[in-house]
Amino acid sequence: MKESLGVYDYWPYKDRPKIRWPNGAKVAFWVAPNIEFYELDPPDNPYRKAWPQPSPALPGYTIRDYGNRVGHRRQMALLDKYGIRGSVSLSVALCEHYPEIIEMCQERDWELFSHGIYNTRYTYGLSEQQERDMIRDSIETIYRHTGQKCAGYLAPALSHSERTLDLFAEVGTELFGDEAGIYTCDLFHDDQPTPVSVRSGKRFISIPYSLEMNDTIVYAVNKVEPRHYGEILKRHFDRLYQEGEESGTVMCIPTHNYQVSCPHRIKAFEEVLEYITGHSDVWVATGREIADYYLEHYYDAALDDIERKKGSVK
Repeated sequence: MKESLGVYDYWPYKDRPKIRWPNGAKVAFWVAPNIEFYELDPPDNPYRKAWPQPSPALPGYTIRDYGNRVGHRRQMALLDKYGIRGSVSLSVALCEHYPEIIEMCQERDWELFSHGIYNTRYTYGLSEQQERDMIRDSIETIYRHTGQKCAGYLAPALSHSERTLDLFAEVGTELFGDEAGIYTCDLFHDDQPTPVSVRSGKRFISIPYSLEMNDTIVYAVNKVEPRHYGEILKRHFDRLYQEGEESGTVMCIPTHNYQVSCPHRIKAFEEVLEYITGHSDVWVATGREIADYYLEHYYDAALDDIERKKGSVK
């Protein structure tokens, strides 16, 4: 039985090389809107059902359709208000199904990274070639529609294989060299970016994407009310801001346009954005900007520190 994934080393938070974000910011803050495409009657996957009821699964499908019809515009207007460029976790089928949403993202210079093709088609059970083809399709589709060289990856519906990170890094390199395939959001193990080992040896990192702050987990799983979600986000930020005095941290709010953008929830989210952006020493960034900055300024020092600490244990 495996004891770990084998893609990152145990690296205690204490006494790491200090991170300083641009302009001395304590926290790098990014918002990751999940803009997803769900199929009403997707192909069967033996490992996971897309819907809890037989097709047509109208409740689940139509509330997600609400997100792309109504909720997305509501959330986008709010992020515009507070000067936040979204980093979109994108079901890339959206590029062809709802190109007007992609155009709106491009107008605002939002980042688009891959969340697979459909959020109803999973990595589970795919062969290596099938998964490689899916990843390649997603990167090529984003580039074809936007000219962006996809930097990040979040597996569709958080489905994953043992080779997902290797394949994303490799396909990114094959298509665009070091400009694509450089970070993952699929590891939830830290409050700072960290090096990740991939089989090609490419410089590759994880950047924090919090499941605990994810609106779907909060609302659909933990059944938290909007006002309390707002307080949770503020407390999360306050702690990272305090620790960021010593070494820069990262806060991500992963959202879904059919969750946080519902009329009864949007006000609590707005209050949080106002609170966080009201701090002058916060770097409001995209996922790619955080990844690029860390790779340039801290990746090598992190690797050296990891090796040094491994050696001291021996």
